[in-house]
Amino acid sequence: MIEAVSKFVVAKDLSFSGILHDIKKSPTSLSPIFEAFTNALESLKTKKKDDERFGNGKIFISIYANELTDSTSEFRALEIFDNGVGFNELEFKRFNTFKDNSKGYKNLGSGRIQFVHFFDRTTVKSVFKKDDQYFEREFVVSKSKSFLNNNAIVKQNFCVTTDKQDTYTKVIFTSLLEQSQKYNSLNDDSLKEELIRRYLHYFCFNSNEIPEIIIDFYIDNVLKTTSKIDKFDIPKYDKKENFEVNYSKTSDDAKTIEKSTKTESFLITTFKVQRKLLDVNDLKLISKGEVVEDTKINLTGISKNDNIEGNKYLVLISGNFIDEKDTNIRGELDIPSKNSSKVFNAFNSEIIFLEDIEINANEKLKNLYPEIEQIIAKHENELEYLKEMFLIEEDENVDISFNDDDKRILEKFYEAQAKKEARIDASIKESIDRLEDLDTTSENYQDELEKEIDKLVRILPEQNKRTLSHYVARRKLVLELFSKIQDKKLKIQNDESRVKDEALIHNLLFTQKSTNTYGSDLWILNEEFIYFKGNSEFLLRDLELDGKKVFQSEFTKEEEKYLNSLGKKRLDKRPDVLLFPEEGKCIIIEFKAPKVNASEHLTQINMYASLIRNYTHKEFEIKTFYGYLIGEGIESKDVQGSVSTFEYSQNFDYLFSPSQKVIGFDGNENGSIYTEVLKYSSLLERATLRNKIFIEKLGLKI
Repeated sequence: MIEAVSKFVVAKDLSFSGILHDIKKSPTSLSPIFEAFTNALESLKTKKKDDERFGNGKIFISIYANELTDSTSEFRALEIFDNGVGFNELEFKRFNTFKDNSKGYKNLGSGRIQFVHFFDRTTVKSVFKKDDQYFEREFVVSKSKSFLNNNAIVKQNFCVTTDKQDTYTKVIFTSLLEQSQKYNSLNDDSLKEELIRRYLHYFCFNSNEIPEIIIDFYIDNVLKTTSKIDKFDIPKYDKKENFEVNYSKTSDDAKTIEKSTKTESFLITTFKVQRKLLDVNDLKLISKGEVVEDTKINLTGISKNDNIEGNKYLVLISGNFIDEKDTNIRGELDIPSKNSSKVFNAFNSEIIFLEDIEINANEKLKNLYPEIEQIIAKHENELEYLKEMFLIEEDENVDISFNDDDKRILEKFYEAQAKKEARIDASIKESIDRLEDLDTTSENYQDELEKEIDKLVRILPEQNKRTLSHYVARRKLVLELFSKIQDKKLKIQNDESRVKDEALIHNLLFTQKSTNTYGSDLWILNEEFIYFKGNSEFLLRDLELDGKKVFQSEFTKEEEKYLNSLGKKRLDKRPDVLLFPEEGKCIIIEFKAPKVNASEHLTQINMYASLIRNYTHKEFEIKTFYGYLIGEGIESKDVQGSVSTFEYSQNFDYLFSPSQKVIGFDGNENGSIYTEVLKYSSLLERATLRNKIFIEKLGLKI
C-alpha cells in the first residue's frame, strides 16, 4: 500500500537512542558515501536483471564545496545519483527494518546509522515503478532532536504518483556534524581513488559491466573538475584457469572422511595490482558477480604483506558451484568448513569443504606463479631465525600461517606455552591439595613431605628454566648496554660532533615517540612502570589516553593568553616520559645529559604537572603526581639550595621531596607531587643488584 502522507517512521520494540549509543561512529570517514555507492551499484544490477535492454546504468556523484582560500575549501554537500530501480515499497521496508540481513540493494544493516552519525540531514529522492504506475518518494534520515523524540531516524515527506517515466535514486548528504579534513579535502580525483581502492575486487571481476561513473567537483556551485571511473582504470586480469576440487564423503565404516571421485570445476582469476591500489594480497570467493566478503578463506603460499616486483596479488575464485551455494542472507554461502557444526549425512551425502577449495586454489596459484615458491622459502627461513632468536622450541600444536607476522607467530608460540604452563599449574595444584592429607605429628611426616616435594620438582620442566634464563639474560644485556653508555664506550659516543648521551639513555629506557611501555626497559627505574599506560616524547597537546585526547582543544581567552605568553607555546612542550598508573595519577620522568647540572631543571617537572592539572579534560581529573628527575650531574647542596623541601636519602643515594602543592587555577582543586632526583649511576647499581639477586635465586649461571 502506497501512503502519501508525511510521517515519521517510528521504530517498534527498540530505541534509536540506545541503538545510536551502541553502534559507534565508523572510523572510516567516507563510510556513508560507500554505503550509498554500494546501494547504487546493487540498484543498477537489479534493474538490469529486470530489463536486459537497460545496459550497465549510470552513477553520478556531485561534490559541493565553498572556497576559503585559493588552495583550500570547505565541504558543503554531496549527492549520489543512480538510474536504478528506485526506492520501491520492498526496499523502503528493508531500509526501515533494523539489522535486516536479507538480500536487497537497500540492505544497509547498520549502514544507515552511519548516515546520521556523520550528517545532520540525509535526503533521499527516488522514483520507482509499481505495476504500470510510477511513484515519487522523498524521505529524510537524521538523528536530530525532533526525530529522536519520535523514536525515529527516518521521516517520509511524501510518496505520490508522478508523470516521470524514469526510475532513479538521489541521496543528498548535507550538514556535516563534525568538521573533517577528509571531507574538506575531498574532490573528484581523490574520491575516484578512494572508490577504486574500496571496490577494487568488485570492479576487477565486473570490469565489463562497470556503470558509467562520473564525479563532478563544484566550488561555490561552479563546476571545477570532473573525473570518470571506467574499465581502463581497473587492472586487467593476469591469468585465468580452471581447477578441480573433489567432494568428500564418509568412509564405509563411517569413522573417517575420504575423498570422492566426484569433482567440481572452479575458475581462478588472478590480478597483479599496484601496491597503491591494493593494501594486501587477497583471496576472495565470487558469487553471482559479487564478492563474498566474510568467507574465511585465505592465501597460504604468500602472506598478505608480500609483494613481487612492486605488485600485490588479487585472487578471485568463481564457479557454478559457488553460485548454487548462495543463500538469501548477505555474505553467507552454504559451504561448510570441516570444523563447522553442519551435520554430515553418513549414507548419501557428498560435500565440498571450504578448506578443500582453499587448498586447491592455493596449489593452482603456486603452479601459475613459480616465484611464490621463493617467497615460501623466505618465510621458512625467517621463521627459523625467529625461533632461534627467542629460544622457541618446535611444537606440533602450533599452526603457523604465512599470513602471520612476527608478532602473531610469537603470540601463537606463547599461547601454546601458556597452555602447557596451565597443565603444569594444575599438577602443582594437585600436589598442594594433597598436602591436606599430611599430618605434621606423624612419625613419617617428613618422608611424606619429601615425596610431595619430589613430585613437584619433577613437574617443573626444564623449559621453564630456559625461559627464565632468557628473561634475565636479556635484562643483563640491557644493563651492560646502560653501563657502556655511562662509560662512553659506544662507538657513536666517540664522535664529539654527535654527542647524544641523553637520547641514548632515553631510548634504552623507553623508546622516544613510543607508547609501548610493556616493551620498554623502565623496569630499571621501577618494576611496575612497564605495566602502566604511557608515552615517550609526545607534545602535550597530542597526548592521548585510551584513544581520547587528554588536553582540551578549546580554551578561554585568558587561558589562551597564558598558554602562549612570553613567546612560549606551553602545550607544545614534550615531557620525556608520562605514565598513568591509575585514574587520577600521573608519573613524570625527565632525563638530563650526564654533564648537565640537574638542579637547574628542578621546576620543569612541576610545570608539566601544573599544565596537566589545569588544562586537561575534566574526565581525567589528574591530581596526584610523581616526578623523577634523572641525570648524573647532581649536587645535593645545589638541589636543596634551589628547593628547600628536598631531603637526602643516605642509604639509596637520592634526594626526595615528600609533597608539594600543584596549584589549581581558576577554582580547580590543588594537586600534589612527590619528586625524586637521582643519578644514572645509582639507578644502574640498584637495577644490577636486583637482577643479580634474581639470577642467584633461580640458580642460573649467566
